Amino acid sequence: MNRAAIAGLLLLVCPAGPCVAQDANPAASAPIPASQTGQPLNLQMALDLGDKQNLDLAAARLQRAIASAEIRIAGEIANPAVSFSATRDEPHESIFFDQEVPIGGQRGRRIAMAREEGALTDVEVAAVERQVRRQVREAFYGATLALGMTAERAEALQLAERLRDIAQQRFQSGDVPQLEVIQAELETSRAEAELEVTRAEEKVAWSALDALLNEPVDTEWRLQGSLEDLPGDTQLADLLDRAAQQSPGVQHLTQELKVEQSHESLLRAERVPDLGLELGVDLNSPHDFRAGGRGQLTVGLPLFSRNQGEIAQSEATERELSATLEAARRAISGRVGEAYFELQARRTQVDLYRKTLLPSGRKLEDLAEQSYRAGKSDMLYVLAAQHDVQQLQREYLDSLYALQAAYAELEEIVGAALD
Repeated sequence: MNRAAIAGLLLLVCPAGPCVAQDANPAASAPIPASQTGQPLNLQMALDLGDKQNLDLAAARLQRAIASAEIRIAGEIANPAVSFSATRDEPHESIFFDQEVPIGGQRGRRIAMAREEGALTDVEVAAVERQVRRQVREAFYGATLALGMTAERAEALQLAERLRDIAQQRFQSGDVPQLEVIQAELETSRAEAELEVTRAEEKVAWSALDALLNEPVDTEWRLQGSLEDLPGDTQLADLLDRAAQQSPGVQHLTQELKVEQSHESLLRAERVPDLGLELGVDLNSPHDFRAGGRGQLTVGLPLFSRNQGEIAQSEATERELSATLEAARRAISGRVGEAYFELQARRTQVDLYRKTLLPSGRKLEDLAEQSYRAGKSDMLYVLAAQHDVQQLQREYLDSLYALQAAYAELEEIVGAALD
């Protein structure tokens, strides 16, 4: 139905002047009921379940045990070696022990490097936690959107049935031809089919949420909350400050730099050669002694290889990571700004539908039905008005979901929960 036709219909049913919508109540504009059976589930409960039960997150957290084992490995001390020899020469037997003794602090630096790598693992796990939080939030509101769409199609079916009854009454009184009754019945059948489709899509949304929460696919939920539970407003300056420290990309690069610095420190310590300590006993030298102590110290001479290439490579890697980190901090400001203004655009869109478009569309739909009931217009005007308001309702629900998705994206980019 084009805008000129809508204007004509308004003039037809409101000859004294333009009709102004009075009902701007969000709940009245787009009711989003929750299912009435099953376990209660609100957004915070869903986020908590995802944090505790999501399988991808559970697998990622197991990496911490690996990192902890790496620290133990780094702290291990080399085992001594024992040697025994027997010869025809004197002394006839010898037994001695060899032990490598690090004297350049290599062990402590290996432990420090392993701890930095463990901290890097924590950063990676935290990134997975933020990804799961975003996915659960989007899936929760995806299920809520599916419920809202089902409610909207059920309402559309009720309107179609009411219009069919009006058409039947007017046909029986001889005011309209049977063609309009057939048109109304066709519209009712179409509304019934669309309702069945949305119910099937609702099951898809529930399945996606169950998979993220690691719940059985037949779990029944009773959602508490709606798409219209809008997140609170945030300040761009505060978001930029938090993102500069907590953004996943910035945190990962910062920790990578720390790991490489520890690696360089270890390489420098390894330039000091280990001390080889040997202690033992020579046995059975008949002309001199039956048992005599034996000791020896061995140390390598760092004349040619002193980790020159490895240290140069590590220093170059540090410079590259520092430059990448600086670029990431600049880039994150742009990403936060983009996500922030996207969120504000979605808020504006939601307000437009809630305060202006939906109330006007509903008023127009009601006036069109009254006009048809009074015999002042034909069915095509009523059907067009109903289709327009149904489209507005669906667009409104989509805009609400887009706002929630934009908020979830902003949270992940900043790297911290914002509500």
